[in-house]
Amino acid sequence: MGDADEIPQRVNPGKEPCLDGLTQPHSPTSMSAAVSKVLDDDNLLAEIIIRVGFPTFLVRAALVCKHWLCHISDRKFLSRFRKLNPPRLLGVYIDNWLAPRFVPMLPQPPELATVIDRMVSHSFGQIVDCRNGGVFTRCLEGEVLVHGVYWPLCPERGLCIIPPVPTTEDPFQLILGTTLSKEGDGLSYLYLLADCIREMGIFRMRVYMLQDGVWCIHASATERILHPLRAATAVLVGNKIYVVAGCGNDIFVLDLIGSSLSRIPLPHGVKYQVLFTALSRADDDSGVYLTHLEDSELQLHIWLHKGDNWLLVHTICLDEMLANWRMLGHTLEDDATDLLYLGEVGDNAEVVFLNMCRVTLYLDVTSRTLHEVRGSAENDRHLTDVYPFMMIWPPTFPALKDDPARNAM
Repeated sequence: MGDADEIPQRVNPGKEPCLDGLTQPHSPTSMSAAVSKVLDDDNLLAEIIIRVGFPTFLVRAALVCKHWLCHISDRKFLSRFRKLNPPRLLGVYIDNWLAPRFVPMLPQPPELATVIDRMVSHSFGQIVDCRNGGVFTRCLEGEVLVHGVYWPLCPERGLCIIPPVPTTEDPFQLILGTTLSKEGDGLSYLYLLADCIREMGIFRMRVYMLQDGVWCIHASATERILHPLRAATAVLVGNKIYVVAGCGNDIFVLDLIGSSLSRIPLPHGVKYQVLFTALSRADDDSGVYLTHLEDSELQLHIWLHKGDNWLLVHTICLDEMLANWRMLGHTLEDDATDLLYLGEVGDNAEVVFLNMCRVTLYLDVTSRTLHEVRGSAENDRHLTDVYPFMMIWPPTFPALKDDPARNAM
């Protein structure tokens, strides 16, 4: 046999032999047809994109073409994406009333390293509220108290100054003055003033909305009470503000649309305590979560109020979890558990922060795991505020030139 006979011949150029002896086409035309077959199938395309993992990747995918943008920005798709990829906790701001600092929750995937570095490198004044990428802050400039909104993920925007917040006529009657973030097409701010007119036995709530740089009255309501109320906490869920206050057994609910005030009794056996009771939002705007720390038994109870009923969704034994945490090498003073109190509670009561001595603990309710928030300092031994910083949701997509919503702006 000649040399030519000993050289294997490629029968069909453009095809590669497979292990089973068959040939596989790989020409650019055939590969492009295969890709198009996949990407032109809207159902299959959605199943691929929904697994990209991070909202930032959704924005990149939406820039491919209008067809992709329409599918990715669809509300049903975004709802599915959020259930499969809940917003990630990037870290927390610890504010000990001196200077807030950002403590990243580690480990984080490499894709978010740049974002985390950006968060750590910027600082600002005392934090009032933190939601959906915006930090409502206040600081002294000379002798003037200045309020503003800072965007840590977009530091080039600087501090957006807002006018001074409203005040009550009698500061001794004030039981709550707080800023609430309202999410919709954008992020807007409400300011709630709640006071107790003791001599008249009246509880009053007034809500202001920031419009064109001015705080305008948005809703107000009053309610007769038998006993004076003390310090309170509030949470905004949809178009309702839920307020729970000391010396009361009810949650006050202010409907912003009808300016009506109603009450919800606390779960049986629960008494409101400032450092042991917290409200948090539910995603579907139809309910509210109540988290209560039973300090005597070191148990955490989480209820969901939906409709007219309370549902106990979690009972967590912290005593056992703290014992396991110590076994991992963490040291703690013997009487530290006597100082355990409830900090911030995230949306859907999925994240609970606990303060104990000089340690801030992070409880992942879903996995029932307890972690220490690294970065606590000696000057944190007293009360501190913890503000979780989540990835922004929903992502902001580019507007099409022929988008009616854009033309309406």
